Amino acid sequence: MINPYLTIPQIQTSLKKGDFSCQDLTSFYLDRIKSLDPKIKAFITITPKVALDKAKEIDQKIKDKKLLGKLAGSTMAVKDIYLTKGIETTAASQVLKGYIPQYSSTVYQRLVDEDAILLGKTNTDTFAFGASTENSGFFTTKNPYDTSLIPGGSSGGSAAAQSAGLCTFSLGTDTGGSIRQPSSLCGISGIKPTYSRNSRYGIAAMASSFDCPGAFAHSAKDLSIVTSVMAGNDPHDATSSKEVVPDYSSLLENKNLKGLKIGLPKQYFTGSIDPEVKKNVLKAAKTLEENGAQLVGVSLPSTDLGIAVYYVLMPCEVSSNMARYDGLRFGQSKKDIKDLLSYYLETRGDYMESELKRRIIIGTYFLSAGYFDAYYLKASKVRTIIKKEFQDVLSHVDLLLTPTSPTPAWKIGEKVNDPLKMYLADVYTVCTNVAGLPAIALPTSPSKTNLPIGFQLIGNYFKEADLFSVAHQYQSLTNHHLIHPKL
Repeated sequence: MINPYLTIPQIQTSLKKGDFSCQDLTSFYLDRIKSLDPKIKAFITITPKVALDKAKEIDQKIKDKKLLGKLAGSTMAVKDIYLTKGIETTAASQVLKGYIPQYSSTVYQRLVDEDAILLGKTNTDTFAFGASTENSGFFTTKNPYDTSLIPGGSSGGSAAAQSAGLCTFSLGTDTGGSIRQPSSLCGISGIKPTYSRNSRYGIAAMASSFDCPGAFAHSAKDLSIVTSVMAGNDPHDATSSKEVVPDYSSLLENKNLKGLKIGLPKQYFTGSIDPEVKKNVLKAAKTLEENGAQLVGVSLPSTDLGIAVYYVLMPCEVSSNMARYDGLRFGQSKKDIKDLLSYYLETRGDYMESELKRRIIIGTYFLSAGYFDAYYLKASKVRTIIKKEFQDVLSHVDLLLTPTSPTPAWKIGEKVNDPLKMYLADVYTVCTNVAGLPAIALPTSPSKTNLPIGFQLIGNYFKEADLFSVAHQYQSLTNHHLIHPKL
C-alpha cells in the first residue's frame, strides 16, 4: 500500500529503488481521487490520460537511465484558474465553461517540464473571488476534516485535495490570503511568495497588483522544492522579478533560530480572534523561543485599515480585468441576440455568478467620476502607509509571526449571505498582499475538536529562503504537519 502523504524526496527515493513504478503511483492517486473526491468535491476536472501518459514517460526515463526532472513522480492538483493547454480551464465560472486554452501558464509549464504529473484541475471561488469556495459556479468543496465545514478559499479545492492526500502538492493563488487561509483551515503548509517572484502569465487575472501564484504541500521542505521550480523571471510577465532564484531546499538549515528576532504584532492578537486560535498560535511562537528565537512585541498600527484598502483597490482591478469576459472570444455566450449591447448584457447576466457581479459593480462605482479620489486614490495612499509600516518593523526583526485565520473552519452556509462577514475572514492575510510581502502558512496545535489551526510567518521582500528555513526547523521540532484527516 502506497502512503498518500509521501513527500517529494521520499517519492524520488522510492522510484529509484524500484519500490513502485511511476505508473503505479499515479494510478494509486487516481484511484484515491475516484474513491474520496465524490464526498470532498475538490476537483472540477480529472485528467487520467494526461497523468498516466506522463507517468509512462517518466518510467521510460528511469529504465533508460536518463536524467529525471526535479519533480519526477510528484503528482499535482492545479487550481482551475491556471491555463493548461488542451485542458478545460473554467475559473470555476459558468462564463468560461468549455474553454480550452491554446497555451499554458508559465509556472504550470515549468513544473511539467520538471516531470510533475497533472492529476486534474481543482475547484475555487469563481475567478478566485471568495474565502470559502462557496462562490464556485459549479459546487462547494468540503473540508476533509469535517465535510459539513468549508475548506477556506479561494483555493479551497487545491487545499482540500492536499489535505486529503489526493496529490503530492497543489497549486493555488493568493490575492488576499487565498493560499494561507485554506492552509490554516485544512491543516497543511502553503506559500505566498513575494509579489513578482512567480510569473502571473497564463493565470486568469483577479486583481493584477495583488495576485500571487503559490503552492500547497505537506511540508515546508516540499514547498521549498516546488517554489524553486516555479519562481523566476518570465519575459511574458512585465511585473516578474529578475531577482536570482536560490535553491531554497539547500538553504533549509541556514537561518539559525538562536538569536532570530520574531516580531509579534499586537494588532493580530486582539479583537475578534478565537481564544483557542490565539493560544495555539502563541504556543507555536513559544516553541521557536524555547529553541533560541527571541520574541519581540511590535506594532503595525494601520492593520485595521487593511481590509478597507483591499476591498477598495481589489474590486477596482476586478472591474477592469473582467471586461474581457464578453462571450465573444472565449467561454459561453448567448445565441441569436439582436444587437451587441443585448449580447453583452444577456451573456454576462446569465453566466456571471453573483459574487463576480458584486465585485464588478463595487469596483466600477469606486472608479466612477466623483468617487475616484474619495475611494481609489485614498486607498492607494493608505496602501503606501501599510507598506512603510511593514518595512519599518522588518528593519528591527527578522520576520513576523501571526495567526492566519481568526477562527477554525466554519459551517457551510454560515456566512454565505453576509458578504461583510466573509470578507473579514481575510483580516490577518490581506495586509501582506497589500504590501507585496512573502508569507508561509503552517499548521500548529489543532483545536479541542481536532480542527486545524494555522499561523503564518511573514518575511521581507525576496526572503523566502528565511521563511522556508524557519518553517522547516519548526516542523522538525513538531509533528502538527504530520496530522491528517481521518477519511
